[in-house]
Amino acid sequence: MKRRTRAYGNSNMIGKNVERLRKERHISQKDFVARLQVLGADINPTSYSKLEGQLRTATDKELYAIAKALQVPMEELFDPFPSR
Repeated sequence: MKRRTRAYGNSNMIGKNVERLRKERHISQKDFVARLQVLGADINPTSYSKLEGQLRTATDKELYAIAKALQVPMEELFDPFPSR
């Protein structure tokens, strides 16, 4: 698995939490992007990587699909102090 080499950006609030939750579930980025596409979020792997890296904003449709794919309430994506 590739490690993040660039610092996180500041274009969204959810990127770090999405990355953490995805990794906790042992889901690769490639597989996660496929799940999002099935749920109707039109996102490619590069764009998704930028979302996790907080280098781009997330659309409402993407937020909904991400929460659904991770099986968490949408609010958990915004938690600045995750208890895990």
